[in-house]
Amino acid sequence: MPETGDAAPDFTAPLANGDIEEFTLSDHLEDEAPIVLAFFPGAFTGVCTTEMCTFQDRLAAFNDLDASVYGVSRDSPFTLNEFREQNDLEFGLISDYNKEIIDDYGIEMDFADLGVYGVAKRSVFVVDADGEIAYSWVSDDPGVEPDYDEVEAAVEELA
Repeated sequence: MPETGDAAPDFTAPLANGDIEEFTLSDHLEDEAPIVLAFFPGAFTGVCTTEMCTFQDRLAAFNDLDASVYGVSRDSPFTLNEFREQNDLEFGLISDYNKEIIDDYGIEMDFADLGVYGVAKRSVFVVDADGEIAYSWVSDDPGVEPDYDEVEAAVEELA
């Protein structure tokens, strides 16, 4: 699992932003960093919806700091576009349908009692313009949301 100061694992994956486009992290660092990658287990679930809506509610603060926010989950890009639409999310959601990003970041978790395997632990990584992780938070409890003030403070330090 990458930690603060480590190089952020680069990736290319589908981005659900109303359409579906290819997104490569390293291609967006120069113009969009700091980049907040907010991993969540699954769209249309209670805590995940609350988390993404909270990032939406705070999006103006991140925009004021010239930062970009992206949600990341194993859901298909089609599911993520519907999730964006139903929750009026203005930021893009990255589909890690094949679990490659989750594996690279070392944040896989299972809900064995539900028969759900290989989803993302709820976690947040802030990546700076050099592609280094400036902040990381990973929870083993999917019911715990990140400290949004802490995430914003980490972004502010890079501004």
